[in-house]
Amino acid sequence: MAIRVCPRVAFPSRTDDGRALRPPARPWGGAAVLTRVLVTGSSGMLGTALVERLARDGCETVGLDLVHPADSPLSRRVRGDVRDPDAVRRAARGVDLVVHSASALPSYSARQIDSIVVGGTRTVLAEARRLDVPRVVHVSTSAVYGLPKQVPTPETQPRRPVDAYGRAKTRAEETAEEFRAAGMVVPVLRPKTFVGPGRLGIFAMLFEWAEEGRHFPVLGRGDHLNQMLDVEDLVDVVLLAGTLPDEVVNTEFNVGAAEFGTLREDFQAVLDAAGRGRRVVSLPMRPTVAALELLARAGISPVYRRLIHKLCADSCLDIRRIRDRLGFTPRYSNREAVLRSFDWWRRLPGEARPNATGRTSRDPWRQGALALAKAAF
Repeated sequence: MAIRVCPRVAFPSRTDDGRALRPPARPWGGAAVLTRVLVTGSSGMLGTALVERLARDGCETVGLDLVHPADSPLSRRVRGDVRDPDAVRRAARGVDLVVHSASALPSYSARQIDSIVVGGTRTVLAEARRLDVPRVVHVSTSAVYGLPKQVPTPETQPRRPVDAYGRAKTRAEETAEEFRAAGMVVPVLRPKTFVGPGRLGIFAMLFEWAEEGRHFPVLGRGDHLNQMLDVEDLVDVVLLAGTLPDEVVNTEFNVGAAEFGTLREDFQAVLDAAGRGRRVVSLPMRPTVAALELLARAGISPVYRRLIHKLCADSCLDIRRIRDRLGFTPRYSNREAVLRSFDWWRRLPGEARPNATGRTSRDPWRQGALALAKAAF
């Protein structure tokens, strides 16, 4: 069954540089029709949310991942690695769109990150081209900007990654640009940290401390702006990038919340929702940063070094391009997205809460040495 899988949007009449766009010869005001979609990393947080949306809309979905939950609504499961050409080829045969969301975590070793992110991207794009898949949506990250001085940061900001994860994501984008130059349509999405139902990672520490009735620390006054994103908004952008005309989407897009505030405000919203009367507690900036860096180097803290420094300054993206080219404005604020995550976590039965493995963003990250600090709060 052929369906439309993206929301109704106003089709833009011009590109960013003022060039007129011809009216699309496509149904539903400019959106393509999708019947079968491959999602790499289909068991991850974004992959799961995307598969569920596509399944609700009646689209056939193929998942490529190392594991597949028994309750996944996937139409077809391919168990394999994105670096394996045979597995990718089996999964991609006959699809209308590939969404490449498989990735590594910043906590992986530099060698693992490079192999999965760069090698996996090249393999996915090469096999998609071999099978004449019309389009691949590549999910990158705002980490490619590093720690930019220009805030809000536009897509035109040079990529200056500061860690192994950002460098690998930058090389993966360069690979996407290489295939795009050869004629493929490869929209590249650069989301901020996305949250919502299913997200744990480092947020599990905030949720756990809030539920236990503890105060929660923040660097300095915690008054720096920090933009995040709800996973459902990211799914919307993925589907728009997958269905709008080639000349509209074949570029890079920042994705972040339109409404956001400070870390202190977001953390306090969770503490308030827990109903234990606890507060966000300020820690002295310099000594705390120094201590966190030592713990990160020793590998006994989930707070990696780029995150430490990102929390010391305003961090937000310019998202006008998704509004102007895709006709989309995010629905959820930072606060709403974080509270949706917390509400989902609280409703999970204790025995159903994932273990602290830290292997994916759907798992809690090990608190390491920070677990010892709970007694002080």
